[in-house]
Amino acid sequence: MRLADPGFLLLLLVPAARAWWLWRRRRKPPAERIGFPGLAFLGGAPTSIHTRWQWLPQTLRLTGLALLITALARPQVPHEVRRINSKARNIMVALDISSSMKAGDFKPGNRLMVARQVLADFVTERDGDLLGLVIFAGRAFLQAPLTPDAALLHRMLGRIDIGLLPDGTAIGTALALCLSQLKDLPPKASVIVLITDGANNTGQPTPFVAAEAARALGVRIHTIGVSAADTSGIDRRFIWREGRTPDRLTNTDEAVLKRIASRSGGEYFRATDPDALKNILSKIDPIERRSVEISETRDYREMYPWLLLPGLLLLVAETLLGLTPMRSLP
Repeated sequence: MRLADPGFLLLLLVPAARAWWLWRRRRKPPAERIGFPGLAFLGGAPTSIHTRWQWLPQTLRLTGLALLITALARPQVPHEVRRINSKARNIMVALDISSSMKAGDFKPGNRLMVARQVLADFVTERDGDLLGLVIFAGRAFLQAPLTPDAALLHRMLGRIDIGLLPDGTAIGTALALCLSQLKDLPPKASVIVLITDGANNTGQPTPFVAAEAARALGVRIHTIGVSAADTSGIDRRFIWREGRTPDRLTNTDEAVLKRIASRSGGEYFRATDPDALKNILSKIDPIERRSVEISETRDYREMYPWLLLPGLLLLVAETLLGLTPMRSLP
């Protein structure tokens, strides 16, 4: 159970203070009273109903107010909590958004724009799978945790752009963040897809340490090197600023990506154009599916009517008692 508006519970101090004041008043005699010479002869007189039940109207009023105030706090209980046994893949995508992804060799647009579109199509086709997204440059950020919600992933992909993180290429950090999402799930159904166009140059742990951690957990890492063989679409100012040509990965860059993949039991792929990237992502399908239990709470049921109606009935009962001999006189 949860309370949608718990702040209203502070109003319970009002009936509580009233109850305390009534209790204190009953324990001490009134300041002004009429004295009688002696009432001992009345000791055996029967007690009237009014005397025995004089506490009832105030109790009804205070209890009714307490119920109405609790109703204002809107208690709710989970409704339609479903446990779904789904044979799903658990796929974490680590996407490079460093400045080198601005290169315009993938048409239309730059490398990042094409990668976003291809990933959007990939998400649409993964019915029943759990997918998550980590973006990285000089740091890594969990853009979307593992979820079966394709619409959420599409929104998260639409918000990705170069410049959201400090520049750099923290591959090892991104892989470690992906592993933190997969470590408690069946390893044979879990995989990381790394999409990058450069070599690791910052962050901890190193890519090889992250690959060893993935191997220990039984999680495969598929690495995709994004670069085109055609240099005609490359901005020469970019080449001068970066100090290297971004048209293709160097042999050293590819060797690192191959080592990461092979050490974890995955594969390395080279994407030289958008179609090649699509084909590479389609090769994720043969991964073995394992049963994953998902707890999904669709909405919450309002419980305030169960408090509102009794509270009103108690106040009505207190009002009706005021029309009988049970009424309190000033």
